[in-house]
Amino acid sequence: MVMITASPSSAQTAPSKPVSIVLVHGAFVDASGWKQVYDMLVRNGYEVLVVQNPTVTLEGDVAATRWVIAKASKPVLLVGHSYGGAVITEAGADPKVKALAYIAAFAPDVGESVFELATKPFPGESGPPLLPPNDGFILVDPAQFPAAFGADVDPSITRFMAASQNPWGLGAVQPRLTSAAWKDKPVSYMLTLNDRMVSPTTQRFMATRAKAKLVEIRSSHAVMLSHPKEVADFIETAAATIQ
Repeated sequence: MVMITASPSSAQTAPSKPVSIVLVHGAFVDASGWKQVYDMLVRNGYEVLVVQNPTVTLEGDVAATRWVIAKASKPVLLVGHSYGGAVITEAGADPKVKALAYIAAFAPDVGESVFELATKPFPGESGPPLLPPNDGFILVDPAQFPAAFGADVDPSITRFMAASQNPWGLGAVQPRLTSAAWKDKPVSYMLTLNDRMVSPTTQRFMATRAKAKLVEIRSSHAVMLSHPKEVADFIETAAATIQ
C-alpha cells in the first residue's frame, strides 16, 4: 500500500515553495518516522509527499515511489533514509526528479546491491544486529534494536519500534540496481557519525563516490527522530539546489 501525504494549504505559514519533496523511508520502519520533519517542511511552504514502502522487493518499492513522484505538482527533491537511498537511486531516474538527498542512506552503483554495501566490514565498526533470514525476511534483534537503531532517541519510542518492525525482504536487499540517478543529478548527503546500522565509513565512501554535498552530524541512524530540525534544514538546503 502507498500512502501519500500532501501538505494542506491551511497548514502553511510561509509562501508556497517551487519544489515538491518526496520522502522515502528505510527498512524495518514505516513512513511515520518522518512526521516531525514533515510538519516542519509543510510549515515552511513545501508540498511534501510521503511514500509508504512495503520493503518486500526493491522493484515494488521503486514502483511505489515512482507512483508518488507522479503525483507531485512541482519539480521533485527525492529524499531517502537508509535502505530508502537504494530506492531513490533507482527511482530518481524519473525526469521529474531534479535532485537527490540521502540521509544515512545506501547509494548503490549500477550492478551493486544493498547487501554488498551493508556487509563490507570495517575495523572498529560493528555491523547491525540482524537476525538470520527467516522465510525470506530479515529483522533486527529486538533486544538490540534501541541501541543500534536510535541510541539518542527516547527508549520508549525505540522499544516500540523494535516490537513493531516491518520485515525487510531479501527481494529488497539482494537485487542489483539497474540505474544510479546520483550519476547525473545534484546530490546531498547527511552522514550520521554515531550510526550502528549503516557504517559511517560506508556512508562516506558512497557520498564521496556520488560527489555529494556532505553534511556530518553526531547522531544515531534514526536521525529524523533525534535531530528533526537539522534534518529539515538539510532537506531545505538540498531543495534550494533545484532551479
